[in-house]
Amino acid sequence: QVQLVESGGGLVQPGGSLSLSCAASGRTFSGYILGWFRQAPGKEREFVAAISWTGGSTYYVDDVKGRFTISRDNAKNTVYLRMNSLEPEDTAVYSCAARQSKYGVSKSRQDYEYWGQGTQVTVSS
Repeated sequence: QVQLVESGGGLVQPGGSLSLSCAASGRTFSGYILGWFRQAPGKEREFVAAISWTGGSTYYVDDVKGRFTISRDNAKNTVYLRMNSLEPEDTAVYSCAARQSKYGVSKSRQDYEYWGQGTQVTVSS
């Protein structure tokens, strides 16, 4: 069992930046692929980014490439999402998720076993 807790959400103006963190506890953190997903009001939860267990490979949805950066610190059992140049369309609840690394990276929410409770990100002037 892996427990995930996100933090760092909030209100930011368009063009601003936020950093999200997701702290994990339970089983060995390094054995898991970590992903970030988001769900906007009235929309389905969508993939944002993922990172391999070594941190050597990262994956992004096209909408955030060049603006968001996913990273992880296995010693701290934490995964991060740095979000720059935020747009109102980025407003959503952001959740981190974990998937055993032996299954490979996936952009499908159904493939992730463990989820955090989510943190709200609102981009508005």
